Amino acid sequence: MSRVANSPVTLPSGVEVKLNGQDFSVKGTKGQMAFAIHDSVVLVQEEGELKVRAKGEDKDAKAMAGTMRALVQNMVTGVTEGFQKKLELQGVGYRAQSQGNTLTMQLGFSHPVVYELPEGISAETPSQTEIVIAGVDKQRVGQVCAEIRSFRPPEPYKGKGVRYAGEHVKRKEAKKK
Repeated sequence: MSRVANSPVTLPSGVEVKLNGQDFSVKGTKGQMAFAIHDSVVLVQEEGELKVRAKGEDKDAKAMAGTMRALVQNMVTGVTEGFQKKLELQGVGYRAQSQGNTLTMQLGFSHPVVYELPEGISAETPSQTEIVIAGVDKQRVGQVCAEIRSFRPPEPYKGKGVRYAGEHVKRKEAKKK
């Protein structure tokens, strides 16, 4: 049973919320997002707070209420503060460069890897070996980072590849004669 749904989502100042049946939209300083709430959940706005309640008493409805509350909280946080993730490139000659909505990376292949960023996602390269992905939608930011990492995941012998900032890669010992 989910206890996440019991705590309300507080709405900071400057955030506009629209509820139209099961359609939910939120607008803030960073942007706007829309979402369809699940049928087994009711979303109620009271005094600057959003409360999520399950329609029924069954286990699935209560679990879905917790999921919907987490998604609504992520949307409110996204339109006010935004989300960002950092990636690191490790390896000789591995570097990245962002230009507009394209990210060009040298990852040890014979050709550069060019990645087109989806709408609503931005990329910065503070140094040649760091990539900062930012956006309003937490799921899209995480998905873009996972796609970039999948071009060259870190390998366990030398540790070369694209990794999340702070990610620990367990190293293996090389084969001995």
